[in-house]
Amino acid sequence: MFQLRDYGYDLPQELIAQHPAGHRDGSRLLCLDRASGQTAHRVFSDLPELLAPSDVLVVNDTEVIPARLYGRKASGGKVEVLLLGYGDGSGGSGDREVTCECMIKSSKRPRPGTRLFFDQGLTAEVMGGRDAVHTLRFTSPEPFESILYRIGDMPLPPYIRRNGGRGAADEAPHDDRTAYQTVFAARKGAVAAPTAGLHFTPGLLDRIRRRGVDVVTVTLHVGYGTFVPVRVEDIRDHRMHRERFSIPEATAGAVNRARAEGRRIVAVGTTSVRTLEYAAGADGRITPGTGSCDLFIYPGYRFRAVDAVITNFHLPESTLIMLVSAFAGREKVLSAYREAVAERYRFFSYGDAMFIA
Repeated sequence: MFQLRDYGYDLPQELIAQHPAGHRDGSRLLCLDRASGQTAHRVFSDLPELLAPSDVLVVNDTEVIPARLYGRKASGGKVEVLLLGYGDGSGGSGDREVTCECMIKSSKRPRPGTRLFFDQGLTAEVMGGRDAVHTLRFTSPEPFESILYRIGDMPLPPYIRRNGGRGAADEAPHDDRTAYQTVFAARKGAVAAPTAGLHFTPGLLDRIRRRGVDVVTVTLHVGYGTFVPVRVEDIRDHRMHRERFSIPEATAGAVNRARAEGRRIVAVGTTSVRTLEYAAGADGRITPGTGSCDLFIYPGYRFRAVDAVITNFHLPESTLIMLVSAFAGREKVLSAYREAVAERYRFFSYGDAMFIA
């Protein structure tokens, strides 16, 4: 149960979704009863009838920024930069000089003092680095955020391929800037989407609210840890990277009232699960506020706040499949994954979803 290989499964490459479904709520939905292990096959637009009027639905309202930049060094060598933690004290939207941590892909590891050049007059200086993360100071001829949103690409995961290696959807009939963003995104800061939320539409949310479900938000800015594979054989030795979160008082109040009344808390995505569980006391009560979450959930964890989870299908041997296994049981989850493969479900960020209750 604690060995990395315990969380592997076989997935044909053609089942890794390269593009979103034609309609967000048209994705397939595999329902898993975590008590019995029984499954059912639905469509995501069926979700309102799977929720009870007394439920509280918790969504992550983080907004993915166009965090991937392509540039060059003074020598002419190409560089690819992924911003990490933008907005975490790194400057306001009107600032022309911004310092933040980044990941850099280039032929050689850049040394401190190396200057990088991007489109529209944006430049950066490498201030220092540790492991794979570097500190860059950006200087721009106009507000940094304005240029970032013009020349930056969405930080799509590496298994989603685009022509030329750029995030621009030059081979797709859709715009990743829209498709790789939830309809409730409101707070800038993520470098990966909370993908379970991608299936919601304004119309679906209206149907859910009309059913009587209370829809509330948390914020967890999905960060660098999303891209880091587990490299230890014993998963208990893995350490999560910290991600910024915020829980409004209204959300904490709604969740705490529901728990006191025996009503169900349904978390949309593993990011919402981790945020709620990190903020929960031993009695399951949620404390509002902001902070940094490094909670690693794997089998053996006792859930205190969450009763049901809406989630996508996750990579083999990832911390996310470990979290889902902790919630529903490893064998039941892997069995459901095998069934999803046999039924030709679409996997990962732009893929189909599960409802585990």
